[in-house]
Amino acid sequence: MNPIGRLRSGRSLGAGLGAAVLACAVLPAVLPPYWIYLAISAAVSAVVMQSFGVIVGRAGVLSLCQMSFAAIGAWVVLKLNVMGAPGGFFAWLLLGGLAAVPVGVAIGLPALRIRGVNLAVVTFGFAVSADIVWNANPFPGAADLTMLDRPAPFDTDGGYFVLCVIVFTVLAVALRAIGRTRLGLSWYELRHSERSAAAHGVSVARSKLAAFAISAFVAGIGGGLLAGQLSMVVPGNFAMGQSLALFAVAVMIGPHHPEGAVLGGVFGAVMATIMDKLSLPQDFGGVLFGAGALLALRSGLSQTDMTRMRKRERDARRLLDATGGARPGGAPDAPGAPGGPDAPGGPKPVTVPAPRPSGDPRVPALKVGGLTVRFGEVVALDAVDLTVPEGAVAGLIGPNGAGKSTFIAAATGFVAGYEGSVELAGVPLDRLGPSARAKRGLRRTFQTTAIAPELSLYEYLTIGSGRRLPRAEADELLEFFGCPPGDVPVSVVDAGSRRLLDVAAAIAVKPQVALLDEPAAGQSAAESLALGRRLTEVPARFGVSILLVEHDMELVQATCAQVTVLDFGHVIASGPTAEVLEDPAVRAAYLGTADVPAT
Repeated sequence: MNPIGRLRSGRSLGAGLGAAVLACAVLPAVLPPYWIYLAISAAVSAVVMQSFGVIVGRAGVLSLCQMSFAAIGAWVVLKLNVMGAPGGFFAWLLLGGLAAVPVGVAIGLPALRIRGVNLAVVTFGFAVSADIVWNANPFPGAADLTMLDRPAPFDTDGGYFVLCVIVFTVLAVALRAIGRTRLGLSWYELRHSERSAAAHGVSVARSKLAAFAISAFVAGIGGGLLAGQLSMVVPGNFAMGQSLALFAVAVMIGPHHPEGAVLGGVFGAVMATIMDKLSLPQDFGGVLFGAGALLALRSGLSQTDMTRMRKRERDARRLLDATGGARPGGAPDAPGAPGGPDAPGGPKPVTVPAPRPSGDPRVPALKVGGLTVRFGEVVALDAVDLTVPEGAVAGLIGPNGAGKSTFIAAATGFVAGYEGSVELAGVPLDRLGPSARAKRGLRRTFQTTAIAPELSLYEYLTIGSGRRLPRAEADELLEFFGCPPGDVPVSVVDAGSRRLLDVAAAIAVKPQVALLDEPAAGQSAAESLALGRRLTEVPARFGVSILLVEHDMELVQATCAQVTVLDFGHVIASGPTAEVLEDPAVRAAYLGTADVPAT
C-alpha cells in the first residue's frame, strides 16, 4: 500500500476505534435505561451481522440460518452456567462460538455441490429444523428459572454494553485481518467466479468451508452475548424469521464492513421502536427491509459497498492524476498514448529479445497426448497432441468452434472424464483437479474476465500469486503489462485493462506454463502489438512458458515460435509458425479455400 493508502487506512481504523471508545464512554452516561437496553441489543445484533458479513457479504453465499448458529452459542453458554463449569462467562462465550463451528462446517458441505437459491433452501431447511428442536427442548435453565449472571465489572446494563462493544471491536479487527489474507480475498473471488478462483490455485471447498466455519463462530459469539443480555432465552429469540430479517438487512446494507454491521445492528434493534413511535404497523419494517434487499440484489452491491466503491474510485482517479500512471483504456506502448514511449516523461521502450525457436524438446514444459473430450455424442477434441517447449511461446489457433477453449479447460482440469494424458515438466496431472494443477504450476486465463470490483489490482495479484506479494514486485509486474497502479480498484478499470490484469495475475506466481485464452480480445491493434512484445519477453524475464490461444494472426506471427492448429477438434497442422500459416489446409480452415493467399 502506498503512503496515501496507508494513511487513509490508519485513519479509518483509528476513527472506528475512536467511535467505539466514545460510544462506551458517553452512551451509558447519557441514555435512559430503556435506550441503554436497546443499545445493547444493537451491539449484539451488530456482532451477529458480522457473521452475515463473512458468509453473505464476502463469500456471496445465501445463508438463512445464522440465528441457528447463534442459538447453539447461547445454548452452550447457558448449559455451562447451569453446570457451574469453571472458567466463567468469558470462557463459556468462547466455547459457545467454537461449538457452532462444526455445525457450520456440516451445513457448508452442501455448498460444495450446490449454490444460489438451492443452497439457500438447504440453509433455510436447517433453520426450520433447528426451530423444531429448540421448541421441543427448552434452553438450559428455562425449566427451573436458572438465571445467567453477567461477569463483573460488566454486570450493569451500561457495563454490559461496553463489553458488547469490546467484543464487536475485537471481532471486527480480527475479520479485517483475515480479509487482507489470501483466504479473505479469495471469498470475494468465489462470490464472482469459482472457476477463476480455482484457476488461481484457490481450493474452493476449503474457502467455502472456512467461510461457514468463521461465520458460525461469530454468530455463536453473538448468541452467547444475547444470553448474557437476557439472562434466560426462549426459542423465539432465534426463530427462523429472525434469520430472514437479518439476511434482508445484510443484503441491503453490507455487514462485511464494520460500519455496515453497526448500521444493520441498529436497524435490527430499534426498527420496532421506531415503527411504534411513528404509529406504523410492525410489518412495515419488514416491507422496508425486503424492498431494500431486492434493490441490493438487483444491483449486486449493498449500500456500504456502493459508498465505499465511489470513494475508492474518487481516490483512484486522484492517484492516477498524481502519479501519471497508466489509465484505464490507454495503450501504454502505443505511440503518443499517455505514458507511452513517445509521450513526454513516458517509460523507455522495452528491449524485447527475439522469441526462442524452441526449448529442449526432450523435456517440454507441457505435453498433452491423445486428449479426447466427448460431450455425449459430440466429440469436442479427438486425440489431440500438443507440446509447449520450455522457455517458449507456443500458439493454439483455429476457427470458432474448433475446440481451443475446450482444450484449455481439459488440460487445466476443468473438464473431467477426458481421455489422454497431461504432463507438466514430465509429471502427470490427470488425477488432479483445477486448483491442484494451478498450484503445481499450470495456470490459465478465461475469455471472459470475472474480477471482483471490490478488489484493488494489488489484491487481485495477491490472489493470483498465492502469497503476500512484495509491493515492489507487484508494481513491476503491473508496469510491465501496462496496468494502472496497484491501489486502483478494479471497478474503474476497463475491460481491456482487466484482461491485462488477468494475464499479470497468471504470471505473478511464475508458473511453469500459462495458458492464455484470447488475451487480446477487445484490444486495439496498437494494444495487441504491445501485448505481443510483452509476451515474447515473459519466458526470459519470468521463467514462464506460454500457450497462446488467439484469433489475431498478426499477434500470433509476432509472438509464437510454433503453432498448433485445431479444426473441428482435430489437429490439422503443427510446427513452426511461418510454415504452419502457409499450409493450404490451415488457409482453407480459416478462409474457406486453399487458393486464397495467406496474409
